[in-house]
Amino acid sequence: MLSLRSLGLSACCLAFSSLALAADLRVCASETEAPFSTRDETGFENRVAQIMAAKLDRRLITVWTPQPAIYLVRDWLEKNKCDVVMGLDTGDDRVLTTKPYYRTGYVIVTRADRNITASSWHDPQFNKLKTIAVRFHSPGEQILRQTGKYEDTAIYLFSLVGFKSPRNQYVQVPADRLIQEVINGRAEAAIAFAPEVARYVKASPVPLRMQLITEPLELSDGHKEILQFNQSMGVRKDDAQLKAVLDEAIDAAGSQLRGSLEAEGIPLLRTPS
Repeated sequence: MLSLRSLGLSACCLAFSSLALAADLRVCASETEAPFSTRDETGFENRVAQIMAAKLDRRLITVWTPQPAIYLVRDWLEKNKCDVVMGLDTGDDRVLTTKPYYRTGYVIVTRADRNITASSWHDPQFNKLKTIAVRFHSPGEQILRQTGKYEDTAIYLFSLVGFKSPRNQYVQVPADRLIQEVINGRAEAAIAFAPEVARYVKASPVPLRMQLITEPLELSDGHKEILQFNQSMGVRKDDAQLKAVLDEAIDAAGSQLRGSLEAEGIPLLRTPS
C-alpha cells in the first residue's frame, strides 16, 4: 500500500509531468544581443532554452524582436507575447525569477602577452592602463568614473559607436567590438560581464586573459556593489505555476546547463544557497 507521503510525491510528479506537457515554451529573444541570442539560434541562451524545452517535453517557440534585450520584459513579456525571458538577475523585481541556473561576474580582459593579472582596479597594473573599452551604462563605465579614467577615455569610447550620444536613446558598444579592440591593441583592456565576451575571448586568434573581478564596486554614496551575479529565468508575476515548472526543470537539467555554459567559455562561480 502506498503511504500518504508516497501518494503526495506521486501526485506532485504527475502534476509536474502534466504541466510540462501542457503547452509550448514561448521564450522572448532579441535578434541584436549576440552572444546571448542570435537569429540563427547559436546564442548560448538559445541553447539554454532548447535544453529547457527538451527537459519539459515542450515545443520551443522563440518569439523574436529586433529590439535590444532591455525591452524584453516591458514590451514583450508583460504584454503576453511570450512567457519566459532568459538571463535576468535573480530577484529582478519586474518579474518572478526562477532559482538561479548559473552565477558569474565582471571580468578584465587583456592580451596574454601583456602579463596583466589584475583582478582589482586598485592593482598597480590596472592603474597604469590608459585605454579601457567598456559598454555604456555598465559597472565597467562606473569603474572608469570611480578611478578617474573616464574623462581621458571618453573620446575613445564614443569613437566605438561613431560618436553617437547614448543620452535619450539606446546606443551600445557591441560585445565583440570590445574584444576586437583588445586583440588589435587599440585598447589595453576591456571590462565586461563575462557572458557578454566569453565566446569572443575563447575564439580570439591572439591569446587573451580573462580575469574575474573579485572586489566590490565602491559607489560615491559609500554603497558597495558586488560585481558577481546569479542569473535566472523570468516569468510574469502572476505565473507562479510556470516558475515552479521551470525550477524543477533547472534542477533536472543542471549538468546539461553547466556543460553548455562551460562550452561557451563562461567562468562559473558557486551559487550561494
